[in-house]
Amino acid sequence: MKWLLLLLGIFFEIIALVFMKKSEGFTKGIPIFFVLLFYSLALCCLVLVIRKMDTSVAYAIWASSGILIMALVGVIWLDEPVTIVKIISMLFIVLGVIGLEFFD
Repeated sequence: MKWLLLLLGIFFEIIALVFMKKSEGFTKGIPIFFVLLFYSLALCCLVLVIRKMDTSVAYAIWASSGILIMALVGVIWLDEPVTIVKIISMLFIVLGVIGLEFFD
């Protein structure tokens, strides 16, 4: 259950970030509403997860996974550039998440 909530929270965070990009610097009302809605849902999921998991591990996985997925979304759907530094950095994030979960 904690993993489902953690994944759901990450999913909500990604949706919020996409709407943040669409809000054009918080100048468009409807995207701002969705940013607030989905960030609220993401944080609610995180709050529920930290009842069952160490806060430091849960937040690190939530934040780093969000960064990784958002970088991929940016490259795939938002036409952001791909660089070797970006790819290597994403691999380090994956290794960090694996290390936190399996070698703690």
